[in-house]
Amino acid sequence: MLKVKSMTGFARLDGAAVGYSWVWEVKSVNSKSLDLRFRLPQGFDQIEAEVRKRVADSCARGNISVSLVLQRPEKPPALEINRHVLDKLTTVAAEVRGSPDAVNIEALMSLRGVIEVVEEDIDDKTKTIDLEAAVVASFEDLLDGLVNMRSAEGARLLRIIEGHIGDIANFISDASGLAELQPKRRKLRLMEQLGELLDGDTPPSEERIAQELALIIARGDVREELDRLFAHIAAARELLGKGGAVGRRLDFLCQELNREANTLCSKSSDIELIRVGLEIKAAVERLREQIQNIE
Repeated sequence: MLKVKSMTGFARLDGAAVGYSWVWEVKSVNSKSLDLRFRLPQGFDQIEAEVRKRVADSCARGNISVSLVLQRPEKPPALEINRHVLDKLTTVAAEVRGSPDAVNIEALMSLRGVIEVVEEDIDDKTKTIDLEAAVVASFEDLLDGLVNMRSAEGARLLRIIEGHIGDIANFISDASGLAELQPKRRKLRLMEQLGELLDGDTPPSEERIAQELALIIARGDVREELDRLFAHIAAARELLGKGGAVGRRLDFLCQELNREANTLCSKSSDIELIRVGLEIKAAVERLREQIQNIE
């Protein structure tokens, strides 16, 4: 069974290879769709496509921000002889001393500009390829951390959502029990209204009476609304049982539950049944607030 996952999460991972160190960070918040944003060091844009694919394979929804901070190693200093300068100094010294054998090379090498301190270039193609491979491989561990956090948060939300669905189901059962008492109350009300119609100065025709009776009966019958409410609750529980990215479909069911609860309240003439209908609406809103957080 697939897990229900939250859309919120955070993960951080340190890595090191070929003399470099780096820090991956990923943050996820709610979104209607999958929105990916990347902040990568200069020269690492080419790994974005691979990283983007891996995120899309693991996350169906969420506003996800990914950042990579790369720490370049200090390049070791190296000594380099400026042979062009040394040759010129050697020639001049030989002319002054009258013989090349009389030139003190060690003394010349101590002069400024003969020996230079340079930084060794360690950036070669092979190391670049190895570094990119190591960075991308470490991202998989980072992504696992994010998915685990979203799954753990999803499990917590699942318990809350199931509680809200249970509350709604209980309210619907209460409404169903109250609705069973409606026929007797409707009958009394119909008799009163029929008496009012017949006692008027101009008694209505039988056709008019039949129309009014049909309208009153239709307005007071909430069985269809209750049946649909029970069906929506069953569908919500089925979705949660399947797991996966069910947030959008659950949000749609919340809209349908709210619509049926509105109709229930508008059609009922019983104060207690209306009160229960309002309780259903409030519970549906609490359910919807939590559903906004799941994938």
